[in-house]
Amino acid sequence: MSTVSTVVGGISFWYAQEGTPAPREPLPGDTNVDVCIVGGGYTGLWTAYYLKKAVPFLNITVLEAKFCGYGASGRNGGWLYNGIAGRDRYAKLHGHDAAVRLQKAMNETVGEVVRTAAEEKIDADIHQGGVLEVAHTPAQLARLKDFHSVEIAFGETDRVLRGARETAERVHVTGAVGSTWTPHGARLHPAKLVKGLADAVEALGVTIHESTPVTEIKPKHAVTPYGTVRAPYVLRCTEGFTASLKGQKRTWLPMNSSMIVTEPLPARIWDTIGWEGRETLGDMAHAYFYAQRTADDRIALGGRGYPYRFGSTTDNDGRTQSSTVTALRDLLVRLFPITAGVHVDHAWSGVLGVPRDWCATVTLDRSTGLGYAGGYVGSGVATANLAARTLRDLIQQDSGQAGPTDLTTLPWVNHKVRRWEPEPFRWLGVHGMYAAYRAADRRETTSPRPGTDRIAKAADRIAGRH
Repeated sequence: MSTVSTVVGGISFWYAQEGTPAPREPLPGDTNVDVCIVGGGYTGLWTAYYLKKAVPFLNITVLEAKFCGYGASGRNGGWLYNGIAGRDRYAKLHGHDAAVRLQKAMNETVGEVVRTAAEEKIDADIHQGGVLEVAHTPAQLARLKDFHSVEIAFGETDRVLRGARETAERVHVTGAVGSTWTPHGARLHPAKLVKGLADAVEALGVTIHESTPVTEIKPKHAVTPYGTVRAPYVLRCTEGFTASLKGQKRTWLPMNSSMIVTEPLPARIWDTIGWEGRETLGDMAHAYFYAQRTADDRIALGGRGYPYRFGSTTDNDGRTQSSTVTALRDLLVRLFPITAGVHVDHAWSGVLGVPRDWCATVTLDRSTGLGYAGGYVGSGVATANLAARTLRDLIQQDSGQAGPTDLTTLPWVNHKVRRWEPEPFRWLGVHGMYAAYRAADRRETTSPRPGTDRIAKAADRIAGRH
């Protein structure tokens, strides 16, 4: 084992590799614009991009507390895929056909991001190898087969179910007994995408002010320590950092997720693992993992780790507990025993936004001009793009420049959800839920029964996930 220490924090490996961007100027004082976007991550930048492309004369300003991509957009696992939080609930609320339309829009969004990145000459190491999700136990295999059937029922007819041998031919994950694969997915480098997108937005004439934290959003106002931006439309695109805004402490819960990345692996290791298709890789555990083979032949792997900090606080520049790093490294070796001797170069953490009903949402209040998008529950790399195009259409519809579109009539538009419980119930609930999921995974590992463990079912009901 190498004695070289692992870098922990530093925002993310993606920024350690790519370098943090040169700082943009903070807000110089009070100003008036047509659209003010709060948050310089994927949602805010894509929204600015599509709005400016649709209506070039709009005066648009983006306000970012740190720098563009400081949050989840620069720390995620690089999964550009077609999953969307809350689809099953939307099917119950609005009917199966409405949810199918939402899923179809997500399928198309993967290609939209790939095409737009190419058009804007954003080199984000994108490789469209699809998404492979594996099962390790009889219970996971039963869930995987159910999941596969449900996805087909929602219109994903190009999804493939594979047995143990076919799975190993794609990626040799130790103990995998089956998998499901969809072509609607791609691996990418998160920081390269967000940096390129910020540059593209500026080139269109959008103003970006960094180091400008917004402390309060109210109708037609975004308040900062440096001045107030006034605009007919103020859009909240703050995802996992929403709780830091005045009055938003219990709106979305900032769920923590952590990652590690190995040193570049030699050919002899890849000869054993395979993974030539460079699919994004996950599993059907309750406390699931997500991984990718990077462009420079590392394995980047993530999982929940320490799930939530008391009072909806967030991490300090991606700092991660040593126990989480150890747990992720142990998981890596269980999946790929040949990696037992490789060095973990970097570990980091970030937060994602979780609504109380686990449903992603896009909203524009026509009476106040306030809008928001988020609550992606870990599926934001692609969902942020669909949300941004939906916000664009909602604003054009509200201003009389266009009528309803296929996007403005999707079932997640203007969805309402109750707030999270106050502390300490929030902390106790989230930590109890993930303790239950980990216990269920351990029980399923030793059980020959194909059914989902009853502890996980109870945790799902209490959490409001189903």
